[in-house]
Amino acid sequence: MTLLRTSSLMGATLTMGLITGAFALYAHTIMPGLRKTDDRTFVAAFGQMDRAIINPWFMITAFGGALVLTLVAGIANRGTPALPPIAAAFGLYLVAVIVTVAVNVPMNDAIKAAGDPAHIDVTQVRAQFNEARWAAWNLVRVATSVPAFGLLAWALVLCGRANP
Repeated sequence: MTLLRTSSLMGATLTMGLITGAFALYAHTIMPGLRKTDDRTFVAAFGQMDRAIINPWFMITAFGGALVLTLVAGIANRGTPALPPIAAAFGLYLVAVIVTVAVNVPMNDAIKAAGDPAHIDVTQVRAQFNEARWAAWNLVRVATSVPAFGLLAWALVLCGRANP
């Protein structure tokens, strides 16, 4: 059981770190960079990045992996001092997942569904996309996943103390 507790918690922490980094990278690099581009570049680049990020490696190792492994780590660490921070991390990341599915993904899908940037009104598509709204909700994902990552790191410390 100690191996499952530790390995699931390590996996949860690693995958949470990966997804936290992805959300943060969008917040402090990708969206500020795209904000300075013309409409055609914005629509084309954002659509292509979204197509590229939807792949099995990202979905398994980061986005979905963080949720599943945090849940597994919580179940495996029932009755240990590590459970409260794991449970809090799960709750925080669940908020990020809900925001992603309810807000960011539909916005991403709309920009992709608009069509080929060479054949659409990219100014209208960009305006309808509302990048300020997308970025604001992404900050919610950052604000929930960063402490989730920290809580899982703390849970690893507690797990290590319990299993010297």
